[in-house]
Amino acid sequence: MKFLTKKTILKSLFIFLIFLNFNTLLAQEVKVIQDPKIEQLLNEKRKVNASITINNQYKIQVFNGSSEESKKTLIQFKKENKNYDATIVFSTPLYKVWVGNFKTRIEAERNLNILKKKYPNAILIKPNK
Repeated sequence: MKFLTKKTILKSLFIFLIFLNFNTLLAQEVKVIQDPKIEQLLNEKRKVNASITINNQYKIQVFNGSSEESKKTLIQFKKENKNYDATIVFSTPLYKVWVGNFKTRIEAERNLNILKKKYPNAILIKPNK
C-alpha cells in the first residue's frame, strides 16, 4: 500500500481549496441591467406583428430596412396605391413592407411587374402558414 507524503497531501488540499473557491465564485448572484429601449422595441414588434395574419396567399415585398424608412415607404405606398392592402412586418433585424393578398402566383406576378416600375427591388413572397 502506498502512503501519501506531506507534499501530496498539501497539493491535494491546495487543489481542493481552488475548486471550493471557484464554486463559491460561480454561486454568486448575477445582476442583469436591461436597457429600457429593449422593452420598447419588443412592444413595437408585438404591435406590428399583431395586425398580421400569415396565410397561404402571395404577397409582394416592396421594401426592407429600418423602422422609420419602412413607415415612410408604407405611407407613400398607401397614398399612391389605394387598391392594395399593405402592412409592415418585422423580421429580425429588418422591417419589411408587404403588399397585397394574392390568391394565385399568376395574379401576384402580374402585380409584381406593375410594382417593379416604382419599386425595382420588389420581390414575390409566399409567407409560411
